[in-house]
Amino acid sequence: MVAQMIKQKGREILTEFPITPPQFIALQWLSENGDLTIGELSSKMHLACSTTTDLIDRMEKNKLVERVKDQNDRRVVRIHMLNIGQEIIEEVVHQRQEYLREVLNNFSKEDVDFLEKSMKVLFAEMRNSRIKQTT
Repeated sequence: MVAQMIKQKGREILTEFPITPPQFIALQWLSENGDLTIGELSSKMHLACSTTTDLIDRMEKNKLVERVKDQNDRRVVRIHMLNIGQEIIEEVVHQRQEYLREVLNNFSKEDVDFLEKSMKVLFAEMRNSRIKQTT
């Protein structure tokens, strides 16, 4: 339920920007991984390549990304995030962090420390479980 509430707040924040939730997710992947092909981005987002192509077309029209030829193989086209895309990512993440700071304002330092430690342990367990499933 907490994750759902954070997700909902994130969507509310996104209404302040000229971007849809799937476009934001695509920008997050590009921010974390650098330039990706349509196929790589499709795989990460669990979308069909045709859906991702349409998504990128709209993002390119809005100057969030651009298609660039790969330096090593001119047949390969990569999606490159432009400055406005990076600025949107940074601002949305900042606003999400501010939201969580406000929510945690009434927690004691000990409670916040315990929550942070518990979340790190939970994340590590989830990541390890995911790694085991793929091997």
